[in-house]
Amino acid sequence: MVSGRVVGLDQLTAKRSAVAADGAPLEGMIDGVRFRPTRPVPHEDGTLAEVARMAWDEVSDPIVQVHVTTTLPGRVRAWSVHQTSTDRLFVVVGLMSMVLFDGREHSPTFGLVNEFRLSERNPGLLVVPPNLYHGWKNIGVDEAFVLNMPTKQYEYTCPDALDLPYDSAEAERIVPFRW
Repeated sequence: MVSGRVVGLDQLTAKRSAVAADGAPLEGMIDGVRFRPTRPVPHEDGTLAEVARMAWDEVSDPIVQVHVTTTLPGRVRAWSVHQTSTDRLFVVVGLMSMVLFDGREHSPTFGLVNEFRLSERNPGLLVVPPNLYHGWKNIGVDEAFVLNMPTKQYEYTCPDALDLPYDSAEAERIVPFRW
């Protein structure tokens, strides 16, 4: 994990209540980000897609909490940063543009943006390490469902989730991505 100052972190407020087929990072992947493509396997009643397995390198930490977030069509949920927790995201339903930005000043990929287009027809487990700006937009026509299996439980009294509104002047100054 890259440590050090995260650009714009002082602008955040506490939140209250491009890989190969084998998952190996391609050139241009943000340092620490991992992605494991999965595939829906058809059967006589529908499909089955694995979300996570302890045998996968992407799930090296125990699963301590699982929650689902829904996002309405056209809506954006960004930018979030976790200082100590890693998010493990999986789009269950919907078509999502999931974007990550490396604002860690001492990272070898400082300033890099990664975008993933994920859906139930193009599934994969996206692992977002601490101190990366991340968010998503529902680019589909129906409500989308995103499953998260963070490495740390949510602390109600002292949340690790920090927000920078995507449409704020600070976000436009810090994050080089426009929804």
